[in-house]
Amino acid sequence: MTNAWSDFNDVKQTSNLIPKGTIVKVRMTLRPGGFDDPSQGWTGGYAKRGTTGSVYLDAEYTVLEGPYAKRKIWSLIGLFSPKGPDWANMGRAYVRSVLNSARGLSDKDNSPQAQAARRIAGLADLDGLEFIARIDVGTDANGDEKNDIRTAITKDHKDYPSDGGVGAHAPATYAQSPTLKSVPAPQQPLPAAGVRPTWAK
Repeated sequence: MTNAWSDFNDVKQTSNLIPKGTIVKVRMTLRPGGFDDPSQGWTGGYAKRGTTGSVYLDAEYTVLEGPYAKRKIWSLIGLFSPKGPDWANMGRAYVRSVLNSARGLSDKDNSPQAQAARRIAGLADLDGLEFIARIDVGTDANGDEKNDIRTAITKDHKDYPSDGGVGAHAPATYAQSPTLKSVPAPQQPLPAAGVRPTWAK
């Protein structure tokens, strides 16, 4: 006679992934890489240089609230790749959306205040930003599924929280949270650093 602790053939495998499309509030932390290039605006030891010559930020995202609170997600934000400039354009668009989300801006807002809020004095300004993100599912180097973040939800998106809630059409998987706390813009903003996409390899 067998029991649950002698026969494990009937165990159902469970996924540890956050479902794709879930909307969560996260804090982004940049794990130091020790590579600087002041001419590119890469200072503070945040950038990492890979063996292929690529330069990137090693980003760790911590879910702050809801059923997935304290869960962590990792991705890369490319700063340079010998493969070409497309990654730079995609990456800068991603960082723009992160800044919009963190600072409570509509992407369509081109006021002087909004433009100032989209400028950073250096990579250190990205470290610690809190914003609303949509969870994605990708694959790691071994081909196994892993969570990823490729999209920040901005103020003009239907899934962006308002007054502590979410948009009328937000997915059911949204982790309810208090109103997003805006991060103030730098006092003396400088032109944005050229940051490339989160999925840069």
